[in-house]
Amino acid sequence: MVRQACEKPALILLLCVGVAAAQNVRPLEEQKLLRAIYKEMVEHNTSYTTGQTTAAAEAVAKRLRDAGFPAADIHVDGAAPHKKNVVVRYRGTGVKKPLLLLAHLDVVEAKRSDWEHDPFVLREEGGYFYGRGTGDDKAQGSIWLANLIQYRKEGWKPERDLIVAWTADEEGWGKYNGVSWLLKNHRDWIDAEFCVNEGGWGEMSQGRKLMNQVQVSEKTFVTFRLEVRNPGGHSSVPVKENAIYRLARAIEKVSQLEFPAKLNDVTRGYFESMANLYDGSLRQDLMNVTRGDAAAIARVAAHSAAWNATLRTTCVTTMLDGGHAENALPQTAGVLVNCRVLPEESAASVQEALRRAVADDQVRIGYYREEPTQGPASPMREDVMAATRKVTASMWPGVPVVPIMVMGGTDGMFLRLAGIPTYGVMGLFLDRDDLRFHGSNERIGVKEFYEAQEFLYRLVKQLAQ
Repeated sequence: MVRQACEKPALILLLCVGVAAAQNVRPLEEQKLLRAIYKEMVEHNTSYTTGQTTAAAEAVAKRLRDAGFPAADIHVDGAAPHKKNVVVRYRGTGVKKPLLLLAHLDVVEAKRSDWEHDPFVLREEGGYFYGRGTGDDKAQGSIWLANLIQYRKEGWKPERDLIVAWTADEEGWGKYNGVSWLLKNHRDWIDAEFCVNEGGWGEMSQGRKLMNQVQVSEKTFVTFRLEVRNPGGHSSVPVKENAIYRLARAIEKVSQLEFPAKLNDVTRGYFESMANLYDGSLRQDLMNVTRGDAAAIARVAAHSAAWNATLRTTCVTTMLDGGHAENALPQTAGVLVNCRVLPEESAASVQEALRRAVADDQVRIGYYREEPTQGPASPMREDVMAATRKVTASMWPGVPVVPIMVMGGTDGMFLRLAGIPTYGVMGLFLDRDDLRFHGSNERIGVKEFYEAQEFLYRLVKQLAQ
C-alpha cells in the first residue's frame, strides 16, 4: 500500500514519506512521555563539581514507582547524600543472566555566559534539542526510562532480568563515582552478564548516515598537573625567575608534543570500514593507514581531529591558574593537562613523555588525581553484534555496524575490570563534524533522538530474549 501511494505525486508523496519515517519511531504517546522525561532530566543541574545528582535520581525513582515498579526493586543510594544513584530491576523469567543498561546522571559544567540560552532549560529549535547533557548522557538515560515503562505496560517477560542504573559522577571519575561505588558496596544490584552503555553512537555527515558504532574499548582518562613554585616577591621589583613565565614555556612545549600513531585490531577495522565510505585519494589513504603507511597516517590525522585522536594518545591543556595577588610576583603557577591514553600505552609512559618534552626539572609533573586504572577491551560478543546489525538494517538499510575504540572514556572501564563486558551502543546519530559534547550549545537532532528511542527499544528486546 505504501508503494502504491508513493507512485502518486505531490501531497500523497509527502504522506508516503511520513508513513515511512513513522516506522522508525515509537507511537506518539510514547514520544510524549520520553520528551517529558528528557525535559525533567536536562533541567536538573547535575554538574559534577557544582551540582548534585540526588534530585534527578529521586525523580527517576518516582516515575518508576508511579509506573508500578515495586519499591523493593528500586534502590536510591550513593557515595554521598548529594551524589546518589538509582537502580531498578525489571523482572524477567530468569532463564538467562541479567542485562545491565547504564547511563550517567551527571554532566560537565556549563556556564550561562558561554551559552546562547540557559543550558539547564531544554530548548527545541531548528530541528535540534539544546541543553547541557542533551547528548551526554541524558538522551540515553531518558530513553532507558521511557522504554522500561513501556515494556511494563506491555507485560513483556524477557528471558533476562533488565537492570537499569542511572549513576553519579561519570564525568569526574572521583570519589563519588556511582559505578565504582555500586561495584564496591552493592554489586548484587548491578551484577549482569553484560552491559549496554553510552560511547558508541551513529556517525553521519551532511545528513547521510555513515555507520552505527559499537564501542568495545576506550582510551584511559588521566590528568596531570604541571606546577612551578618559587619565593615570589613584590611586583615593583620584578626578577627574571617568574613562575608564570617558566610555566608558559612548559605549556608551549606540551602543545608541540605529538605521540606516535598506533593501530590495534579495533582501530584497524574502523579505518577499513571508513575507507569503504569514501572515494579517490581519501579512500586510498584510509586503506594505507591500516597498513601503517606513515605518510597516509599524517594526511588522515590532519584531515580529521577525531581520526587523529583514534590513531594516537593525546594530551591537551585544559585549566590554568597562577599567582595570588595583582601586586605580587607569582609563587605558584599550574596547568592541568588532560591525556587520553591508548590501551596499549601506560599512564606512566605518558608522564615520562611529558617530562622529556618539558625538559625542565623546575616544573613538577604529577597526577592530578591518583594514578588511573586501565581497563581491558570487551570481547566481540556475536549476540551483541548480531542484534545491533539486525536492528540497524531494519531501520537504516545499508548502514554498516562497526566496532570502535572511543576516544574519550566511560564508566564501562570499571565494569570491564569487574568482569562485566560493556558495549557502547546508542543508536543516536550525530554529525561527525559538529560534536558538541562538553562544549557550549550542546545539541542533538530531534529526529535522531526519537529514532534512538525506537532503536534501543528493539535492541534491548533482541538482547534480552
